[in-house]
Amino acid sequence: MGIIELRGVSKVFKSYAHAGDRIKEFVTGGRLSRHEAHWALRDLSFDIRRGETFCIVGENGSGKTTLLKIIAGILSPSSGTVKVSGRVAALLELGSGFSTEFTGRQNVFLNGTILGLSSREIESRLDAIFAFAELGEHIDQPLKTYSSGMVMRLGFSIAVQVEPEILIVDEALSVGDIRFAQRCMRKIHELRERGVTIIFVSHSIADVKALGERTLWLDQGLAVQLGDTKEVAIEYMAALLKKDAVYLRQERATDLKTTQLPRPPEVITELPAQPRRHGDRRGEVLGIAVVDEGGRALTSLAPGQRIVARVSVKANEPVRLPIVGCQLRNDRGIDFSGTNTSQEDVALPAMEAGDVITADFHLHLPEFSARYLTFTPAFAEGTVNEFTVCDLVEDAVRIPVERNEQITEGLFGMPCRAVTFQRVQAQEAPISAAESR
Repeated sequence: MGIIELRGVSKVFKSYAHAGDRIKEFVTGGRLSRHEAHWALRDLSFDIRRGETFCIVGENGSGKTTLLKIIAGILSPSSGTVKVSGRVAALLELGSGFSTEFTGRQNVFLNGTILGLSSREIESRLDAIFAFAELGEHIDQPLKTYSSGMVMRLGFSIAVQVEPEILIVDEALSVGDIRFAQRCMRKIHELRERGVTIIFVSHSIADVKALGERTLWLDQGLAVQLGDTKEVAIEYMAALLKKDAVYLRQERATDLKTTQLPRPPEVITELPAQPRRHGDRRGEVLGIAVVDEGGRALTSLAPGQRIVARVSVKANEPVRLPIVGCQLRNDRGIDFSGTNTSQEDVALPAMEAGDVITADFHLHLPEFSARYLTFTPAFAEGTVNEFTVCDLVEDAVRIPVERNEQITEGLFGMPCRAVTFQRVQAQEAPISAAESR
């Protein structure tokens, strides 16, 4: 049993070619069909557990927002049942539930009432809502004078301060400034720790992987995959790369100048026993090694260390514009850095079937906090902006990281020098001779 239960949920919308077709269909009592059916969702069944952070991914038009509206009670399903147990606060379309003629303060009361709060309960939360939104004097101005970022500030502030049992966030954090978006993400993490059920939709896979316990992948209203967030994210990104490859296979003119490389010092053939691979396999990653600048294999990493990621690839078919790359991922599943030969302006020569290239990436690790790093090597054809993946090996190498005692908050450290000033107590001014008389 979950706090949210969906059984066989489908949603169909009617699409009319002409405005008059709707009227014609209505006056005939539906006997004359003048519409085309657009299925936004088809036969979805799943539960969301209480206190779970549940993410939804999918391309535009996949049905994500329609599903959220059904869960929030804004839309009714065409078939199937939805059971929601708990107070829902939803951040869907920008400004939904707001009146543009009302002031920000008035909209707080309007939204709070919609969410089931009494006037006294809303009054008790006003200071916290205003402080988080940081709208200043604009709080008493009509909403129609607000920017989109200001509307998002107000909506998010209300949603998180009404103590929801279920919080729905649909791409709301993509609007507004980065600083406030970071504050929102910290608040979402705080709500998650407090046991609030969160349904999170975003095109940012890094955010999804950082937040989600389980993830649902939707495509044209159908559930493609539902499971562990890391596994779903990998398959989803692989599908997007494969889709891009259909377009990127076309011949393109390029101004990259090929250069003759010296013979590789060695060919690396070390890979995990059962690697997770993606790509069209016109080429393959033979292996990857992480070594120090002297070529010695590393068994651990230290923040601030200089390392070399050595990747060997082989062409199974002719590859006109080869690219070799490497992505770094931390223990939270966040891809925090990566590069490739094209991005570094190293133009590799065209490869024939059987050719092998070894590329060295000299990396200076930042000051960071993580229990381990994984390295994902890749082989592609194209340019830095347009490429086709031949082979990508997920998490091919995993190396533990030495504990960084200097970083207690966040993922990275930054150079900083703190300066303190001694407080000087004010002293009474001396009394002049004239005043003493």
